[in-house]
Parts: sequence; structure tokens; C-alpha cells
Amino acid sequence: MKKLVLSIFAVAAMATASMAQTAPVENPNAADFKFDTEVHDFGSIKEGVQAEHTFKFTNTGKEPLVITNVQASCGCTTPTWSKEPIKPGAQGSVTAIYNSKGRPGNFNKAVTVTSNAKTAQKVLFIKGNVEAAAAAESAMPVKQDVATPSENK
Repeated sequence: MKKLVLSIFAVAAMATASMAQTAPVENPNAADFKFDTEVHDFGSIKEGVQAEHTFKFTNTGKEPLVITNVQASCGCTTPTWSKEPIKPGAQGSVTAIYNSKGRPGNFNKAVTVTSNAKTAQKVLFIKGNVEAAAAAESAMPVKQDVATPSENK
């Protein structure tokens, strides 16, 4: 009976071990990118400005680099990127445009780049300070004193 229980246990252990996931083998020739900079500070900008920065990178791998998606951390930032595969040694870019309208104060936004590179996701950052626009003249019309017919007599 002991041998039967031990045999069942051994078979179950081997079945579990055979189903265990193995770590994927890293491709030594895979594409990879090296950005000139991964953080851009706009400094102080005026409210309403469309602040734009282009992050440039080089494919340092041995296979073409394909960017499959670029996602900004919020709707105030719009990314664009190189859509064609970037050959080894060639350059590509990711541009982030920050809409500062109605957003006075400090900002720090992330732009996540997803690709077939060795590091599948790379996060870039833009930051700065939006100076509030000067207080606009009141949008409400100011009531002016108008003489009434009884005052004109």
C-alpha cells in the first residue's frame, strides 16, 4: 500500500514538473533601442501651449525594431512614432505633444513604448511647469448705468 501511494505521488510530482513553464530563451540578435534621452523637461511654459518633444533612438540590435504601440499616461499627451520597422543601426523617434490648456501647475507624464525589443516596454517621461494664463477679463458683461425714461425729464 505504501508503494502504491508513493508511486502515485511520484507520478503526480513528475506531471506537475513537466507542465511547469520554462523561461523563454532570450534572442541575442533581438532588436533593442538606445534613446538619446528618456526624460525631457520643458521647464516653464505658458498655459495653452502645445509643448512638443521628439525622443530619438537607435536600434542597437541585429534585427529590425518594430514599435507596436505608444501609450500616454493621460489624454493631455498625444504620442506619435516611427511606424515602419527600424533597421539595425538606423534611427527612429517617438514624439510626445503635451496640451497645457487648462492645466496650470507642475506636470510629469509617462509615455510607454511597446515593441519587439529585448526590453518589450520602455517608459519615457515629459515634465515641466505650466504658468497660468493672465486672468482674462470677466466674460460676464458689466451692467452699465442707463438712464430710464423717467430720469430723462
